Amino acid sequence: ALPFREVWALDFEFIAEPGARPVPVCMVAQEIGSGRVIRLWQNEFGREPPFPVDDDTLFIAYFSSAEWGCFLELGWPVPTRILDLYCEFRNATNGSTLPGGRSLLGALSHHGISAITADQKTEERALVMRGGPWTPEERDRILAYCATDVIPLAALLERMLPAITARPNGLGLALLRGRYMAAVARMERTGVPIDTVTLDSLRQHWGSLKRELIDVIDKDYGVFEGAVFKAGLFEAYLVDNHIDWPRTEATGRLRLDRDTFRDMASRHPMLEPLKELRNSLAELRLEKLAVGPDDRNRLLLSPFGASSGRNTPSNSKFIFGPSVWLRGLIKPTEGKALAYIDWSSQEVYIAAKLSGDPALLDAVLTGDPYLAFAKTAGLAPPEAT
Repeated sequence: ALPFREVWALDFEFIAEPGARPVPVCMVAQEIGSGRVIRLWQNEFGREPPFPVDDDTLFIAYFSSAEWGCFLELGWPVPTRILDLYCEFRNATNGSTLPGGRSLLGALSHHGISAITADQKTEERALVMRGGPWTPEERDRILAYCATDVIPLAALLERMLPAITARPNGLGLALLRGRYMAAVARMERTGVPIDTVTLDSLRQHWGSLKRELIDVIDKDYGVFEGAVFKAGLFEAYLVDNHIDWPRTEATGRLRLDRDTFRDMASRHPMLEPLKELRNSLAELRLEKLAVGPDDRNRLLLSPFGASSGRNTPSNSKFIFGPSVWLRGLIKPTEGKALAYIDWSSQEVYIAAKLSGDPALLDAVLTGDPYLAFAKTAGLAPPEAT
């Protein structure tokens, strides 16, 4: 049912230290049509992959950004035709409760396919991450473990393919998601250059810096006792400044979660410094920021992790996760420059195209759909810019 000359399922085992590029340990691949299996240990990797990488060859994997990261590390050309069954499992089950989760083991269980246990997987992965040298017996054990992530992919593909191809342009969209996984691998490999001299200094002095931050910022609020944020003092501040703050339905206490603080700070800009202070104190774990030996921040970007389809990288490991001020650590290497670029009104534009709403599309094309809506609703004068 697939218009390809060959269909290869594959998986790598690799060592991944925090912030560093992957070190491939082994690879197992199976051509699904013929059943041919290739097993390569790290000293057997050649300059070219042992199978064709062209438009007539389809590659099947699960959460394949890791595999393409190994391709890039080996200098192999990244496949152009990728069907990532993780992406398709997320697409098919988004919004559903999954008892087994969305890992490969969870997907196999969901489709009634036998697999190793989670405890076995943890044990075997620990053997890989321990690093070499491995005994011949351990080498065979690692290759056998790698095969457990490959051989079931044929059965998983068979279960999932009818639903994929039943959707309009289903296979084409699935291949587009696969291409994105290859792009993710390139992003993860590139990473973000970090000023590690300043980072090391921040790590060394973070305790005293936190106390100074509280002293400087809290003088305008008076809501801390020592290093502890006090809800009672904050409630008194809100009363004094006539700010109506959301409360929980169950207890009637102030909602103090990050999202509520973000929303309220957007309505009351005077709260922005306090919001950033709380984020810094609660979430900033400088020792967890994943920086490799070449001073680049790298981590798993976790594509399609959110129900909206967005990436969900670890906030503590990613330079863009903690407070905004920490992004000052981003520093281009000598002779290089960096540009910080974002899409404008991307989600609204997508909604306009998918819905076919001409009024919403016109609002997007003005360059500021929010202001355009305000004018349409009579909440802003026509001449407002």
